[in-house]
Amino acid sequence: MPHSSEDIRIKRNLTALVEFSRAVNSSLSMDFTLNNLLLSCFGKFLTTKGFVAINSNGFLTPVVLKGINKEELEAFPKIPAENTDDSKAMMRSFVKENNLKLCEPIVSSRGLLGCIVLGEKINKSDYTEDEVDFLRTILGIAATSIENSLFVDELRGLNRDLDKRLNRLSSLFELSKEFGALIEEERISRLLVYSLLGNFLVSSYAICYLEDKKLKVIESTVPKQPVLDYLGTINLQSVTNPVSGENLTASFEPLSRLKINLIIPMKYQNETRGLILLGKRMNLAEYSDADIEFITSVGNLAIMSLENRRLFKEALEKQRLEEELEIAKDIQRNLLPKNLPQFEEYDIAAMTVPSKQVGGDYYDIISTAGEDVYLAIADVSGKGVPASLLMANLQAFLKSITIQNLGLSDATGLLNNLVTENTSEGRFITFFWCKLLRNEKKLIYVNAGHNPPLLIRNNKLQYLDKGGMIFGVMKTFVPYAEEIIELQSGDLLVLFTDGVTEAKNRFDREFTDEKLETLMLGVKGEMKAGEIMNMIKSEIDTYVEGFPQSDDITMIVVKVK
Repeated sequence: MPHSSEDIRIKRNLTALVEFSRAVNSSLSMDFTLNNLLLSCFGKFLTTKGFVAINSNGFLTPVVLKGINKEELEAFPKIPAENTDDSKAMMRSFVKENNLKLCEPIVSSRGLLGCIVLGEKINKSDYTEDEVDFLRTILGIAATSIENSLFVDELRGLNRDLDKRLNRLSSLFELSKEFGALIEEERISRLLVYSLLGNFLVSSYAICYLEDKKLKVIESTVPKQPVLDYLGTINLQSVTNPVSGENLTASFEPLSRLKINLIIPMKYQNETRGLILLGKRMNLAEYSDADIEFITSVGNLAIMSLENRRLFKEALEKQRLEEELEIAKDIQRNLLPKNLPQFEEYDIAAMTVPSKQVGGDYYDIISTAGEDVYLAIADVSGKGVPASLLMANLQAFLKSITIQNLGLSDATGLLNNLVTENTSEGRFITFFWCKLLRNEKKLIYVNAGHNPPLLIRNNKLQYLDKGGMIFGVMKTFVPYAEEIIELQSGDLLVLFTDGVTEAKNRFDREFTDEKLETLMLGVKGEMKAGEIMNMIKSEIDTYVEGFPQSDDITMIVVKVK
């Protein structure tokens, strides 16, 4: 039975649809699908020109076109990819103005994927209703293929992003090991710069670091001084997030003039300790969010390494100081008398309690060949090894002078001259010494700027303050005054350093001279020198309640028998 022309037409349409479906479903390429769609329409309708526009970032964008000239393409308006009356009106207007004949949307479950626009047929005839129905059917098939292509493209994009993130995580892991092994500032900054250059091909850069509250540029291809001058005018802590684009131009205009396109803060313990300033990339690509995240991570690795370097230096310096203090303590201990001499005429006790910071307290008790006794107490300015070495010099000078049998005033002047010659500028010694005459029970003393010792007799105080200037300031040009005191049985002599009267409690209040004087006036007559000294120390301990002291506590107590 012969087929009618309608049957043949239907059969041809079905054959064409099957072939088209087989072709577009054989590939997941968007370009392949769109080209097949447009060529199938050209072959079916004998169309002279046309194009397919796809939804790109919310707007219709022509991607495959045949027979469309440059002027028509440039005239294509910015049409939102929305199935709204406004979008339809804009498309109809473009079709009419450019003598195009047919426009049909490509729709799927995702919404509007795009549209196809066809021009005039070769035979100048209009598109029939059957042809429009065929076009809509073929667009339905194409929509599924386009949707699949979009899905695959998204998966590929996600895989690319995932691969990039994995590569960057691997890079960060390797960089963390490298940064962790570095303690030199130059090598740390170089590794940071090479990481940025290798990953982003930056055209210009500057790495700024805040160390000990001083900002410095440790690496830069832009002029350093303008960067420092400008950053010195802002609060670095206010830069807590990456800055780029219009925000950078508006808020950091001087840096923008230096062609800086991105500012990344480097943070340590949630505090901005440096900045990475980057110019354009050599390939002119923009910095993506993932790029900024990676740069931030690398910057934080670098700043952690720089801070570890700083802490390492501080630890070394602390260790050096501790070793120096131990040396100073050893020097100080070795300078003090190992055993106190005993005398029939005088009961003598002495002690020094070193502070944690090793002060410069010194005392000595020297017996001469003539059996007289020298008592000396001093406080050397400064702390640590320098103070201990100066104390050692003083002891050597004192030992040498006491055997020369000079008068106390002349001997004191000579001591000052020797100390002055061997003291660096800014250092000095407060010094008191006296000579106890054993046969005559007399005391001869000179005070060189030291805390006046106390002489307690019959419940009355006398300050031993005669003398002259402290040691080490200048050579002696005015003789030191000396005073001779006739001693009586029961007299009490207390020599001390300022660590006694300036001992502080947790309220930062000092023990004071007044408390010491009151305490001494209350001493009972039968108490021995050692008991009196221990009483003073006990009262100080009670007063400070364990609060750490910053100065040594040194005393010599003499009870005249």
